[in-house]
Amino acid sequence: MSELNITPLLDLAFELLVIFIITTTPIVNDMALTLPDAAQHLKDPPKDAYSISIDALGSIWVGNQIVEAEELQRKLITMRMNDQDLNVVVRADAKTKYGRVRAVLDACQGANLTKVDLATKLGK
Repeated sequence: MSELNITPLLDLAFELLVIFIITTTPIVNDMALTLPDAAQHLKDPPKDAYSISIDALGSIWVGNQIVEAEELQRKLITMRMNDQDLNVVVRADAKTKYGRVRAVLDACQGANLTKVDLATKLGK
């Protein structure tokens, strides 16, 4: 027999791969994190972007108008109907609860916005 049969070797490699995948714990669930400031801005926000701001108390502002969380998605849909290329930048105070930011992002997704960016400050 002049051929080399590598099938058992491949079986062993796949078995080891499965064992490593099963035994490795995800890094995300290992520890509680305090997210840092952005080290760099990868790109500047578009000049015609609308700003959605969330203050420390959780109030949502679209431009300079306060909006209730329940009506934010309807307002974004109306804005998107007027501007098909709608750009949104979400700005949140550092003390804002994550759930409030997630609610704004969910409203953006529900309004079918594809150009949503999160504003950060440049780190030290």
